[in-house]
Amino acid sequence: MNWPDELTFLNLFAKLYWTGSAQRLIIFERALVLGANFIHFVHKIVMPTIHQLIKKERRKAKKRHKTPALTFGFNVLKNRPKEYSSPFKRGVCLKVFTVTPKKPNSALRKVARVRLTNGMEVTAYIPGEGHNLQEHSVVLLRGGRAKDLPGVRYHIVRGVIDTSGVEGRKQKRSKYGAKKEK
Repeated sequence: MNWPDELTFLNLFAKLYWTGSAQRLIIFERALVLGANFIHFVHKIVMPTIHQLIKKERRKAKKRHKTPALTFGFNVLKNRPKEYSSPFKRGVCLKVFTVTPKKPNSALRKVARVRLTNGMEVTAYIPGEGHNLQEHSVVLLRGGRAKDLPGVRYHIVRGVIDTSGVEGRKQKRSKYGAKKEK
C-alpha cells in the first residue's frame, strides 16, 4: 500500500470514528504519523466491541459526595445506618486543636474532632475569631470545606447549641451567630 492509499484510509477512519473528543484527536494524530498499521490498535482503545459490552456492560460512575457524613443517619432501634441527607448534623467535640494550613498560607487554624449522632467521626473548622469550645461541647455541623486544610470538609455553626457567636462582629453577623450591639 503506497502513501496516498493510506491517507485515503485514514480519512475514511476519521469519518467513521470521529466524535469530537480531544483524546481521540490526539490518538488520530498519532495514527497519521505512524501510518495505517496503527489504526487497528487505535480502534481497540477508542471503543469496546459488541462482545466486550455483552460480557461486561458499562458501569455508571458513582457520584462521590463532598460531605459524606451528612448523607446518612443512624437508626438506634434497628442498630444500622439509614440513608437520608440532612443539611446539618449534631455532634460532640472529642478534641479541640490547631492545625497549620497548606502552602503558601501560614496560620494556626482552629479545628475540632467531632463525633456525630450517626456515629461518624469528622474534623470540622471553627470559623471566626475566638471560641468557647472544649472537649464534650455539643455543636452543630454544616457542610463546607476549609480550602487550605486537607481533610477538613465541615464547618461548625456559630451561635447554636454550645457554640457562642463571635463577639464584636458588626458585618456578616448572621454567619457568625453574633447578636446586634445596642
